[in-house]
Amino acid sequence: MKILLFANTDWYLYNFRMSLAEALRAQGHDVVLLSPPGKYTERLERAGFRCVGFRLERRRLNPLAELKTIVELVKVYRCERPELVHHFTVKCVVYGSIAARIASIGAVVNALTGLGLTFSDPRLRMRVLSWIISLMCRLVLLRTQVIFQNPEDQGAFRQHRLVADSASHLIRGSGVDTERFKPRRIVRKTNKRYVLLASRLLWAKGVAEYVEAARLVSMEFPEAVFLIAGESDAGNPDTVPASVIARWKREGNVILLGHCDDMRELIGTVDLVALPTYYGEGVPRILLEAAACGKPLVATRMPGCTEIVHHDENGLLVPPHDSKALAHAIAEILPDDIRCTRLGKHSRQLACEEFAEELVISRTFYVYQLSLLLSRSAMPPHSAPAASQAPRKLPLSKLLPHNPTIGH
Repeated sequence: MKILLFANTDWYLYNFRMSLAEALRAQGHDVVLLSPPGKYTERLERAGFRCVGFRLERRRLNPLAELKTIVELVKVYRCERPELVHHFTVKCVVYGSIAARIASIGAVVNALTGLGLTFSDPRLRMRVLSWIISLMCRLVLLRTQVIFQNPEDQGAFRQHRLVADSASHLIRGSGVDTERFKPRRIVRKTNKRYVLLASRLLWAKGVAEYVEAARLVSMEFPEAVFLIAGESDAGNPDTVPASVIARWKREGNVILLGHCDDMRELIGTVDLVALPTYYGEGVPRILLEAAACGKPLVATRMPGCTEIVHHDENGLLVPPHDSKALAHAIAEILPDDIRCTRLGKHSRQLACEEFAEELVISRTFYVYQLSLLLSRSAMPPHSAPAASQAPRKLPLSKLLPHNPTIGH
């Protein structure tokens, strides 16, 4: 069976959906990866996947140009003829669902992996855009299965009747490989303690609040070293300008590492991971990876973050936009080795029990099977449980069986 995965960047497919693609391929399915081409396309192709480049302007709002994009997407779908398509992020969900309907693709799975800035930005332009997207979602999400990463997003879409209860599924996060990301002992050569923020350099990720918290903590605890791993996102209007990044480098309160390929190695060397985001997250991947590595966490009390950070169990939650509260939380945990160890053990346990990669993949496969069955039969949508109610462990080899009912 041919399955197409469509995302707004090749970076997203490589970093967040590679394991899903590999699990599908292991069952013998033909996996096609669709995204704008970028520097990660070559890595995906080296891993043996066929990548189809598709131009998708993330910042553009010209109606005629957007209509042309949908027409081009319909051509791709008609050419590829996948039996199932899986869309990630809001724009791909909307455009992909329209194209799939026109191209007569019956099995459509949509993953709303956080709502980004569209639904959280108070500016009038973004409020109008969120209204338009909401209207389109109400139209295009019909006859599709929709996956949410946190209950707040799922509840909001249900409340506004943008998705049917029977077609919405809660699968928290994209999963973490708990065998690859695991605790390791830190060998200390100095008395320094390291804090890490790993994220795209967007204002809404709380980068400015983190830099200010670094300045405040360092005044009282000079052994603290604050690291930032990540780079600007030219396709996002919320990206931190290069001039600001240069100023942060000059001031020296944080060390900017740029892009990091080996997050496992980097996380293993730090004492605490922080994410002061007020972005519309799903479940932040960096928090999942840090939890699996047994690290204490500090994050904002925002949807998605509260799924993986349980206050005073495996970390601390602080209000968004509050650099002083962030600094206080970090300073409270960082010097206390006993507390760091206790919080880190709870992080590891939570990651293994609730966010392991195989659990996320098996529940995603369940949604695939349901979507295929509904598209090929008269099965009523309410006759099958949601993915969050499905068995915790599903045999991957049986989720998409090679038989005429499901197709191959």
